[in-house]
Amino acid sequence: MAERAILHVDMDAFYASVEQRDEPEYRGKPVIVGGLGRRGVVCAASYEARKYGVHSAQPMSRARGLCPEGIYVRPRMGHYRQISRQVFAVFRRYTPLVEGLSLDEAFLDVSESRRLFGDMREIAACIVGDIRESTSLTASVGMAPNKFLAKLASYLAKPAGFVWVDPDKVQAFLDPLPVSHIWGIGPRSREKLHEARITIIAELRKAPESQLDSLFGRHARRYRDLAEGRDDRPVVPGAEEKSMSQECTYEVDVADLDRLHRELLGFAENVATRLRRAGLRARTVSVKIREPDFHTHTRSRSLDHATCDTDLLYRTGRDLLDRWWDEHPDTRVRLLGLGASMLSGEDQAELFQSGAGTGEVDRIVDEVREKFGGEALKRGKLINQ
Repeated sequence: MAERAILHVDMDAFYASVEQRDEPEYRGKPVIVGGLGRRGVVCAASYEARKYGVHSAQPMSRARGLCPEGIYVRPRMGHYRQISRQVFAVFRRYTPLVEGLSLDEAFLDVSESRRLFGDMREIAACIVGDIRESTSLTASVGMAPNKFLAKLASYLAKPAGFVWVDPDKVQAFLDPLPVSHIWGIGPRSREKLHEARITIIAELRKAPESQLDSLFGRHARRYRDLAEGRDDRPVVPGAEEKSMSQECTYEVDVADLDRLHRELLGFAENVATRLRRAGLRARTVSVKIREPDFHTHTRSRSLDHATCDTDLLYRTGRDLLDRWWDEHPDTRVRLLGLGASMLSGEDQAELFQSGAGTGEVDRIVDEVREKFGGEALKRGKLINQ
């Protein structure tokens, strides 16, 4: 049986690269995308910014201290999603087996595509070239016989590079790498391994079973398999969106329930619109509430039927929030979010044409915005948002 051919394609500093592409004066300069308030978090940093130690998920205040001369930009998620759709359209020219992990990365199984387009290295080069032609952006690609190796290879390829893992030389590729390169080994696990004098993958691979059992318990076999380059998980197509959500961290903690209701309505409209555009419906609605001390609460509810209706998402989220509020009256809220999960695909044209699962207001809003732009129509409750 022929070896599988798996690609992991990862856009380079995606959000920041889009901003540099769209604003020529940003090119070659440190660009940081994220929340600009004192509680903001970095979403993406250009490679110029990373030289200063700036990275994603870092507090924006820390980033400003490290890189005071950086260009700080609010994220434009709708714009990034539009470009992501262009990128995924390129992927599907070469294979229907595309498993999206986020807006800017995906696994592709091109095992059968080799009959049409050549070996996986030729396919990778074509994909990167097509992405550059259609978006003017760069991507890095890992090529390997399985998902674990392909993702690791793309990480080592950055930025704008290609790394191929020869199926006959997997151990030579893995053995000298730090153990932290294995999925699931975070700071705590790495510390335990270092205490056991296991610092590179070769040492983990050769460690006695009894030692790995004491370190990882029931997960020991999995780590051994990865250290030996084994990963038989298939590429699962159609998994770009497992959930959709929107949230906001507030500059000043909010203790006004009416305001939180208005915020939820805006979130519900955003999420519902994205669901309809993607031809998806959600079965589960959740709200996320974070207090000033970072204590975070999540409340979820499954619906009788999947939906992409703004009002139903909002009413469900509001009821979840109200129930939490009754239990925590007058609590100040640092962060609020609304999410939709358990997504199922529907025919997109049917959703828009028949209004199935879509309220009349949503149908009209979609039509007007399609003709006149995203800000052409706004709900009255959100005008002062």
